[in-house]
This record gives sequence, C-alpha cells and structure tokens, in this order.
Amino acid sequence: MKPARVSLDYVAAAPRSWWLGVLVLAISLAVAGQLLLRYRDAQTELARLETTAGLVGPQQRPARGASKERLDEEVRNAETVVRQLALPWGTLVQAIEQAATRDVALLQLQPDADRQLLKLTAEARNREAMFDYVRRLGSANSLSEVHVVSHQVQRDDPRRPVQFSVQASMKGAQ
Repeated sequence: MKPARVSLDYVAAAPRSWWLGVLVLAISLAVAGQLLLRYRDAQTELARLETTAGLVGPQQRPARGASKERLDEEVRNAETVVRQLALPWGTLVQAIEQAATRDVALLQLQPDADRQLLKLTAEARNREAMFDYVRRLGSANSLSEVHVVSHQVQRDDPRRPVQFSVQASMKGAQ
C-alpha cells in the first residue's frame, strides 16, 4: 500500500477584508462608552443618596471613651518611660567609662529604673581582668553593691575569654 500523495500549497490565502475588524472595534468602543456613561451615572446617584442619608440621620456614632483599664495601662507605660528618662545617665556612663580597660569589652547595658538596678554584660580576656573591672565599677560613686551574677569561659574561642554579667545598685536614681 502506497501512502497518499501530500499536496502542499505554499501560497498564503488572501487576507480577509479589514472592514470587518474596524466594525468590531467600533461596536466595542460604543459598548465601552455606554458602560462608562452608566458607571458615571451610578456614581453620581450614589453620591446623592449618601448626601441625603447624611442629612436625614447622621451615621456617626459618638466616640466611645477609652476604658479605665486601657487608660491605667497607658499611664503605667508613660510612668515607666519617664523613670527611664529620669535616670542619671551622665553619671552612669561616666562610671562605666572610668571602669573601662583594654581587657574588657562591654556588650550590653540594661538599667532597671523600677528596681534601681544596673545590669551589665561584658567580656574579659581573663578572670583577673573581670575581677579588676568589677572592683573598678564598685569604686564608682554612683554605683553600690556591685557583684558578678554569672560568668562563663568561652571555650569555642581559642583565646578563652570570660563572658560575665554584673549587677549593681544605682545610688542617685529616684
């Protein structure tokens, strides 16, 4: 059995007339124009209805007062901020700067205005540097009851620094 002969036509068919495309475009534009007019009319009518509804009966509800619990919480937050801002920052920073040595790096400073405490986290090259830093902090006029809360040798570091936390009471803070 012999396959059927295939006949290929390499000549393109004549294009359809362009007036059909223009007609479809014109109809689409007319429909779009009508829809646009209807949309504008609907928006105008909606604005008119909202205005009349506002004149007849206001939809605004009277503002509710804040609850007592929420006001109390905001007052507590404001008092906390005021206490933090009222700390003797100048004397605290001065005491910390005077105790500073090349062997100790201060990592974190956390004042607690409510309890009149200052918590420091630092890293020293060795234990002697840590104890020297704590002694120097203890001799500051604005700090009292300075003591090491925790310490840990950083074994993953080849120089084996000591990371420690210090807690002190603040003297002049009210």
